[in-house]
Amino acid sequence: MSGLFSQKNQQKLFSGFLISLVFFFASMSVTWAQKPEITVAAAADLRYAMDSLVSVFKTQQPGIRITVIYGSSGKFFQQISHNAPFDVFFSADIDFPRQLEKKGLTASPIHTYAVGRLVLWSTKIKPTSMKSLEDKAIRKIAIANPQLAPYGKRGEEALQYYKLYNTLKSKFVQGENIAQTAQFVSTGAADIGLIALSLALSPPLKSQGSYYLIPSTSHTPLQQAHVLLKRAEHNKSASTFLAFMETAKAKKVMEAFGFSIPR
Repeated sequence: MSGLFSQKNQQKLFSGFLISLVFFFASMSVTWAQKPEITVAAAADLRYAMDSLVSVFKTQQPGIRITVIYGSSGKFFQQISHNAPFDVFFSADIDFPRQLEKKGLTASPIHTYAVGRLVLWSTKIKPTSMKSLEDKAIRKIAIANPQLAPYGKRGEEALQYYKLYNTLKSKFVQGENIAQTAQFVSTGAADIGLIALSLALSPPLKSQGSYYLIPSTSHTPLQQAHVLLKRAEHNKSASTFLAFMETAKAKKVMEAFGFSIPR
């Protein structure tokens, strides 16, 4: 009898262990599922500004994990339109979030977070005006794809405004986004480029070359906006991050990278 009793006890203990194990992994899966996480689609002109913003945000909200993907606003618009897994969209052109809103893919009001500026940037010459593009030393001019990148579209507008587009278009080297456009100049694949002021002021590029601030009257304003996407409708962490963007600290970071902040 004692052997039988021992066997039954062992079976009960083993069953209890299995049940405890099931509850343990079930509770762990809930914890993992609820872990605060945000995936951000950000325009390429934000590469260094956003890195700084995320660092500041993490000191305030260390428990929230943020993954930032950089690229052209137009490409992100296409991806989000096909249900790409992003929570927040920071666009270099307010028109893309507006189009997403019409498609029913947003979960918050569209907010203008900054106005960007366009510059001529070169490691070869010191640009002093748009006429610098006609310098004999300039053989290749980098510009972002105007179909995908707002800075490329505004760059095209500025060139047409100064009646330089037709005479210079044979020299164009086109980048998929504004960060790649800046890289073309940085690596010598182009002699000068029309890039974002935020990139020209970034630590890696600031000491490499010189820039000329293109008058904003020559192109449509680079009104930049962010929006919470439909898949993140109940993501409190994503809403917290967008609220952080309205703080004085966040605005100070943006201004340090040459962005104008709407008042």
